[in-house]
Amino acid sequence: MLDNTQIHDLVAEHGGTVNQGRTVAQLIADGEISRLSGCTVLEGKVSDSVFGDQLLSSDGTPIRLMFRNNRISTHDVNRGAIPFKDQVLAFNHDHMLQLVKDVLGSSQFEVEGLLPSSTVIPAENLKLVSLENVLRLYMAQSTTSTSMYQHWLQAKESSETVLHYAGHELNVEELQPNGLLPYLMDTPSTKDKVDRTIDAQYLIDQGVCTQGEYNQIRNSSLMAFGMISQYLSQRSMVLVDTKTEHGINSAGVIVAADELYTMDSSRFWRLDDNGDIMTRDGKPVSFSKEFARGMVKEKDQQFTDEQANEIAQRYIEGLQHLTGEEFTPDLRPRDQRITESVNLILDALL
Repeated sequence: MLDNTQIHDLVAEHGGTVNQGRTVAQLIADGEISRLSGCTVLEGKVSDSVFGDQLLSSDGTPIRLMFRNNRISTHDVNRGAIPFKDQVLAFNHDHMLQLVKDVLGSSQFEVEGLLPSSTVIPAENLKLVSLENVLRLYMAQSTTSTSMYQHWLQAKESSETVLHYAGHELNVEELQPNGLLPYLMDTPSTKDKVDRTIDAQYLIDQGVCTQGEYNQIRNSSLMAFGMISQYLSQRSMVLVDTKTEHGINSAGVIVAADELYTMDSSRFWRLDDNGDIMTRDGKPVSFSKEFARGMVKEKDQQFTDEQANEIAQRYIEGLQHLTGEEFTPDLRPRDQRITESVNLILDALL
């Protein structure tokens, strides 16, 4: 395992170069990935995707290639690039996927020779269900507008006795910051430009999904949450909350889409030798994007190189705690990593 000094030195030496490279759209335009010419390229907050009518597997399944990048977004604002973030979260996701894919399903294709840390993810082009499926076991302190904590603060300030949140009714006085909730709660949110936490009935009434589809997403996610929690208990960690996304494949089956149980989509806390939440300066020792959110002091703030490197070190440290495996970085130039991975995938699938 890399110790803190080795992680610091790795980021200090290579942090300035691993972020460098062309966008996927530019690589295609430059002819570096000619087989993707004419495909649609969608740029997201922290990942890009490519799909098109001609991008079909040998058995006719529509393919979507997802490209993780090093961008980090908080409060719906892009804050810059974090060295190694793409590789860390790719490995994080792959490790967790192996634990729960039998329950949640998966849209991903298995390609021999593709590294778990590959930042190019080959998957079926799903019909996405337009909701963020959020499960919460603790009321974690958070600065995001959709968090239960922020809604609880508003309820307290308004002298309300009951917190109405995503279809749940909770006693305001019985809730505590970073405290355990009465039960594991499903608290979905929309996928609007600015996400909103809503109740399941709203999603059904708006035609986002049927009652049966929501039940399947919720129930399978609750089971997967328990499986990951059991795994993490052996790592002296606890799963606090998580966000998953889902879609319907060509066979009409709902499967997981995008990343699972990563430090961007989930919150993990360390446990001490007694099994209690480990704290530092009165706050849980956490591995999640909340660490980066805490650095934001201004609305349109961009992270400095020093801040970006500090966040990178935290991500790598967290990955090793979560997986029990040493982080092995791929130091090939980013453009080379992308083009070689895409060619490997297309050779296997087309």
